[in-house]
Amino acid sequence: MQQPGKRKTVYTRPLDFKKGRVEMAHGSGGRAMTQLIEQLFMRSFDNAFLSQMNDQAIFPGYSGRMVMSTDSHVVTPLFFPGGDIGYLSVHGTVNDVVMSGAEPCYLSAGFILEEGLPLSDLKRIVESMAAAAMEIAVPIITGDTKVVERGSGDGVFITTTGIGKVPEGIHISAERAKPGDKILVSGTIGDHGIAIMLAREDLSFYGTLESDTASLHGLVATMVRTAPDIHVLRDPTRGGLAAALNEIAQQSGVGMMLYEKSIPIKEQVSAACEFLGFDPLYVANEGKLIAICSSEDADNLLAVMNAHPLGRDAAIIGEVIEDTHSFVQMETRFGGKRVVDWLSGDQLPRIC
Repeated sequence: MQQPGKRKTVYTRPLDFKKGRVEMAHGSGGRAMTQLIEQLFMRSFDNAFLSQMNDQAIFPGYSGRMVMSTDSHVVTPLFFPGGDIGYLSVHGTVNDVVMSGAEPCYLSAGFILEEGLPLSDLKRIVESMAAAAMEIAVPIITGDTKVVERGSGDGVFITTTGIGKVPEGIHISAERAKPGDKILVSGTIGDHGIAIMLAREDLSFYGTLESDTASLHGLVATMVRTAPDIHVLRDPTRGGLAAALNEIAQQSGVGMMLYEKSIPIKEQVSAACEFLGFDPLYVANEGKLIAICSSEDADNLLAVMNAHPLGRDAAIIGEVIEDTHSFVQMETRFGGKRVVDWLSGDQLPRIC
């Protein structure tokens, strides 16, 4: 067996990353597939585990509890202000792992490519993934590539799986919310979903709004050090803040009261939502988190979040209450109350 980092290369002609396109042969298991793997994936994701070139990755284990999460990414358009499907695929899975308080360790990546996809686009996406993984020091150690006929896909779909280890004494779970707990959010909501929609519909008159896609591992690590007894962490992706809080309320058997005036929302997002007929509470985020903790920990946790670049706009937005129906409610700016129910239908398709 080859030693890690000593992969054997197969001589193949250079790929044309300027004018070339994905062909069915790139998924056939033959020379063209080897060429794509060696000249793009191996060069971009290069690490000792991947270089073993087996059908699986062999890596060191850890004692104690571990977590694993998998996510598929089907965003349209593939490139958008603030990121692309490559960044999104790494950040999204890492964030799912760290919502348990875990330290992310390894990633895998599976690609479904559509025949005709420009190799320049694929190279840009793969390099984005490599940059995102390198930035957070979480290697992509195994993967897979398939090619489907033209018209059977949407350029590229990416499935990533992440593995992490949970520190001793950390027990973060969605059924731990308790009446009296405070609800915090790490920043402005709705940025990702609205950035995608504006790019998709070419609504440039709203100015430059970028996706918030980011890896939250550093922010979470700081939060856990400050308040090891955080009860719940959740990243409000599809379905936004509303869906995430409804899920938590159901799992914990509690109710929630939000305060509309405390929820941070950018003016551009509010204006775009009003124009498009969307509710920002249901719009996806890719670089924000919800934290639920005891009232005693809330102020210290908020201060630590505000001191971090990814939490400078963090705010306490509500509290957990007793409610046998597990309703999420909101006190409006005008002093009234309304139920923040589950999302009905699909407000923003193909956003992550």
